[in-house]
Amino acid sequence: MSRRVGPAYARAMSTDQAPSLADVGRYGRYLLRGMAQRARSVDQPTLRSIIAEHLGTAVAELPVAREQWPSYEHVNVQAALDVVVSESPDARVIGVTGHRHRGPFGIADLVGDDPNDPFGPRPGNLTRLALPSGPGGATRECMQAAVLLLRSGTARAALLLVGPDPDSGHAHVSVEVIATVPGTAEDLGRRIRELALELNVYRGQVVSFGGSMFGERGSLLRFHERPTMTPEDLVLPASTFADLRRQVVGVARNSDRLRAAGQHLKRGLLLYGPPGVGKTHSVRYLVSELTGTTVVELTGDTLHAIREACSVARSLQPSMIVVEDVDLIAEERDRYGGQTPLLFTLLNEMDGLDEDADVVFLLTTNRADLLEPALASRPGRVDQAVHIDLPDRESRRRLVELYRGSLEVDLSRLDTVLDRTERVTASFLKELLRRSAVVAAERGDASGAAADGALRVGADDLDAALDDLLDTRNQMTRAVLGYSDAPPDEVGEGD
Repeated sequence: MSRRVGPAYARAMSTDQAPSLADVGRYGRYLLRGMAQRARSVDQPTLRSIIAEHLGTAVAELPVAREQWPSYEHVNVQAALDVVVSESPDARVIGVTGHRHRGPFGIADLVGDDPNDPFGPRPGNLTRLALPSGPGGATRECMQAAVLLLRSGTARAALLLVGPDPDSGHAHVSVEVIATVPGTAEDLGRRIRELALELNVYRGQVVSFGGSMFGERGSLLRFHERPTMTPEDLVLPASTFADLRRQVVGVARNSDRLRAAGQHLKRGLLLYGPPGVGKTHSVRYLVSELTGTTVVELTGDTLHAIREACSVARSLQPSMIVVEDVDLIAEERDRYGGQTPLLFTLLNEMDGLDEDADVVFLLTTNRADLLEPALASRPGRVDQAVHIDLPDRESRRRLVELYRGSLEVDLSRLDTVLDRTERVTASFLKELLRRSAVVAAERGDASGAAADGALRVGADDLDAALDDLLDTRNQMTRAVLGYSDAPPDEVGEGD
């Protein structure tokens, strides 16, 4: 349907569209500026001219040495490059722009660039990213794309760094080198790789692979603070504690003597038992003991990063790979088209390490029955399986002492509480102490507070909290805390 407009509006439109003398002047200035920019661009240095001038020779026939790392190694490559630059007199670092969304490119593309292409890679501002370099928010400034011009004696070299850029189809960190003296480019590439390993920021740290919101395999390693625990913080039967510590900490502390005696250091430990009995807490204790050991944690949606985790552990020995809830991958297939369950991928990686590799695989599961067939068919991968069971009476007593912490609790009727908590988990007892404190706080009378106003839990408060937890209406609460209503001889390991 056409729209009718008034005569005044039509005249205004006609007047606005009519060219004026000022319009002609503006258009002329626009043309002149365009011609000036194109004329000046001929004299502007390009990456090709900068590299050729630095090398002082024809660059088209120089061989290219290439090194490549996973994306999470970007921060380590930067550390290596900082050293290389500091060792080269008069080193120059030039930013590269105009390369994004054009696909991968290399140094051969730069030295053979088309000077008439204004949209290709060209000199520009140096872009830096702040990448994690340690726990507590530590970061390191890393170059995204740059050309480094280096000199060593009579040899001159040009190096291209390109960091990961998924938008441009570049999923790795790459370094390409050309040099005027044969062999120099290869030597420099090896030097950077050795420095990246020597200065690796993940060495001796606790890290985990981080997932992507788009479901891709984690590309970055995340740092975690190493837990601080003492043997008193881990309440286990003495024999169970001794098995754990000997197989993990004992081997680590005596690695040199064991290796000299021809004994293998690679080992696998499986912690199994019902939920809530302290498997994860045991892992935290072992991690806290192994100071200086690289720990790579895999759990949840990062279990697919098994190969990457083993690669990191192999490079940064002594190391430990923690795979929690390993039963989740017992039958799951690799999402990238593989036909082998991820558990067998893990077992293959364990088998692929050298016998003297100082690497421990620490696996946890609530369902040992799902793993037993696979582990039995691949003997030797797991050296010891440690059953962590529901706490016995003495362990429950120690757990109450541990979890009450600084809370003042009347334990005069503790034996009765222990009689009524025969099949509970550590998680249940922790909740019992917390709930007792809530009962005492809500009561709010004189007996519920010390003289200084601090909270005090009476024996009646402890009994009331336990009555509440054992009430039939809290059956689901007991289940999620790991409590079993079945008689002791009917409680299975996978329950």
